[in-house]
This record gives sequence, structure tokens and C-alpha cells, in this order.
Amino acid sequence: MNSSLFRLPFPLLFIFIFNLASACHVGDRNALLAFKSAITADPSGLLSSWKSAVDCCTWAGVTCSVPNRVTSLSLYGQLDHPNAFLSGTISNSLSNLPYLDSIYLVNLRNISGPFPPSLFKLPKLLFIYIENNKLSGQLPAAIGNMSQLEALSLEGNRFTGPIPSSISKLTRLTQLKLGSNLLTGSIPIGIRQLKSLTFLSLERNRFAGPLPDFWGSFPELRILSLSHNKLTGKIPRSISSLAAKLSYLQIGHNLLTGNIPDFLGTFRALDTLDLSSNHFSGVVPKSFRNLTKIFNLDLSRNSLVDPFPELFVKGIESLDLSYNKFHLGKIPKWVTSSPIIYSLKLAKCGIKMKMEDWKPTQTYFYDYIDLSENEIRGSPVGLLNRTDYLVGFWGSGNKLNFKLQDLRIVKRLKYLDLSRNQVSGKVPGAVVGLEKLNVSYNHLCGPIPATKFPATSFLGNDCLCGPPLPPCK
Repeated sequence: MNSSLFRLPFPLLFIFIFNLASACHVGDRNALLAFKSAITADPSGLLSSWKSAVDCCTWAGVTCSVPNRVTSLSLYGQLDHPNAFLSGTISNSLSNLPYLDSIYLVNLRNISGPFPPSLFKLPKLLFIYIENNKLSGQLPAAIGNMSQLEALSLEGNRFTGPIPSSISKLTRLTQLKLGSNLLTGSIPIGIRQLKSLTFLSLERNRFAGPLPDFWGSFPELRILSLSHNKLTGKIPRSISSLAAKLSYLQIGHNLLTGNIPDFLGTFRALDTLDLSSNHFSGVVPKSFRNLTKIFNLDLSRNSLVDPFPELFVKGIESLDLSYNKFHLGKIPKWVTSSPIIYSLKLAKCGIKMKMEDWKPTQTYFYDYIDLSENEIRGSPVGLLNRTDYLVGFWGSGNKLNFKLQDLRIVKRLKYLDLSRNQVSGKVPGAVVGLEKLNVSYNHLCGPIPATKFPATSFLGNDCLCGPPLPPCK
């Protein structure tokens, strides 16, 4: 060190030595710059602070916890901002970051290539979150050698083929998230070795075969999502062993059969239950009365029959019972009294009532209401005009009778379907702000305001005219 430094005042000398000690290691800096060189597009400047003349411990997304060594890389895109992405591949230079314990490459969208082989050379790596990108190819069998991992999330990529059997070696995992890929085959039996799992997501893949019967192996599991696959068979009895702690169970959009098992009513911690779009039959168990903490319940698109049990919930956020074989008669009291509900979908549920007779405790927070294909009379105007947050209302195939221009169309409203009713009056100009509109087969009359909607949105009325229908006379 230059001897002139010792003539500096002590505080300045201390600051100089501290900064020198905290500057990032040259090997780590070069590894990160090589990572940046493999990025071919960065339109929003996510890596604009990555400059060789600047301490890499101060770069965006870089953390140095061990003195002057990089321990974490965290880069996040923003799905709602079209330019907040990165294109390119994941450089093998990451293998030159020996202290890296976590990597988060999330919502970058255009990162491509196979599973990064450089990660196999990082013995301290505990957390991998590479989500919503375009990684592809098969998951390598060597993934089982990363036995130190505590979390592995590759959701939202394009991985194909089966889950390698070596996954059973990752016994320290608390989170395994492989959803929204193109994975095939059956769910490997070796997953039962991952006894520390709290979060398992394999949803939105192409898994087939029976729903595994190994759920007694996961005493800490709180979230289980297997929806949108091709799983078959009945709900296995071993799932009942998750009752004490499971808060989220999503197995909708599969090919499951049989009755809904009575033991699901013992899941007292359950917040979300999705059994939709399967082939379940029979009645909903009376034991569902015990699901007092349920906030989100989706049993839609099955072959369930009456009677539907009265639930004793303090409040429900979303409920979908649509397209079963229910004959509810009216909207259940426990739904009407809910103080927080935002989504209610009861399409084709055998509801026979007058719209004005439904007086929910609150309407202000409703986002979605679907009452299609029932026998509901009267006018929804009094109800809908009290909502400021309504995004969609579906009331097709009923006997609704009111003047369309009396309906207040708020700015948030995007979807409105009143087809096959007895709606009269004119089409108001405010419908131009909607994304989807269907008022076909009613008694509307007069010129249609200039909109982007097709003719099918307006067919079958008494005397509507003007584009996209024939011109007014």
C-alpha cells in the first residue's frame, strides 16, 4: 500500500480500507459480466448498473453477504410492463460464483436454453427460482445430485419429458414447483421421499395416470396444486393425512372420478379447495359444514347432485358451483350474508327467484357474478348499480326484464352477457368500454353505437340497426 495513505486522517483512512475490503471479488465480477454478455436484449435496462468500473456488490440484483463475495442473484421482470424482460441464455460463468446460495431469475420471459449445467457446480446453492422464462428440454437426471437444495422452482417454462427419478434425492426440499411446463409421464413415486415439503406444485403439465397414494409422507405440506393435468382415478385415502395443516388443495381440470370423499370435511385449515372440471358424482358431503375457514371453493363442471349442504363460513371470497346437477332454488343464505365475497358463479344451478329478492349483505366488492342459465326474473339494475368494482356480469338464459340504458356501466366493467332474456330499450354508448358484450336475443331497439363487437353480439333483437347489423332505415 502506498505509504502516503498513512498520512490520511484516520477517519478517511478507515473509510478507504473499508471500501477496499467490501469491493466485490474480481472473479465474481468477471463471472457476472460474462452472464451479462450472454444477454442479447435488455430493453428496460435491468442490467444497466452492471459496469466493470463499479463495485459489483452494488449492481441491481446482486447481493454480497460474505465479505466481498456474491451470494445472491435476483433479477425480476414485470409481466405488466412489455419491455421489462431479458433475452438470451444463462451463461456457464455462474459456476464461477462459489459462494452463490440463491438465484432468482423470475418473469424475465425470454431467457432460453436448457436447465443451466453451471448450477451443478455450486455446492452452496440452496434456492433456485427460474420462473416464467423459456427454458426447454428435459430435466437432467443429475438434478438429483443437488442434494443441498431447499427450494426448486422452474414454473412457467417449456420443460418436456418426465420428472427424473433422481428427484427423490432432494430430501431437503421444502418447495418443489414445476407447474406450467410441458412435463409428461406419471408423478414419480420417489417424490414421497421429500418429507420436508410444504409446497408442491405440478399444475398445468401433461401428467397422466392415477393420483398417487403417498400423501402420508408429507407431514408439513400446506399447499398442493396438481390441477390442469390428465390424472385419473379417485381421490386416495392417504390425502386425509394432510388434514391438519393443508390450506390449499387444487386438483381441478383432471379426469378424476368417484364421489367427493367425506374426509375432506376434516381439513379445518383449508382456505382454498378446487375440484372443478373433473367427473365427480354424488352429493357434496355434509362434512363440508366443518370447513369454516374456506374462502375459495370451486366444484364447478362435475356431475354433483342435490342436496348441497349449508356451510358455516364466516365469509367466502369466491364460490363456483356452476354446471353440475344442482337445483338450489335460490342463492344460499350463507352466500348472501358473506361480508367479503368478490366472485359468485352459480350458472345452471336451478335457481328460480326474482332478482330483486336477492339482497346480499354487500355488493360493493363484487368482481364477478355469473347467474347464467337459471330461471331468474326481474331486474339486476338495483344490484349492479351499487357496485363500483364489477368486472363481469353473466346473466344469459334467464328471464331478466329491464331497460338496458338503466344499467350503470362502470369503468371497471369488461364483460357483460345478457343474451337470451327479455331486456328492452336501447344499447347505451357506454358499452364501447367493454371487452366483451352479448345482448343477443332480447327486445332491444334503435341504432347501435359504434363498437368493435361482432354481429353475433346483437342478433335476434326487435329492431336494432346499424353496423355491424344492416343500416337503419
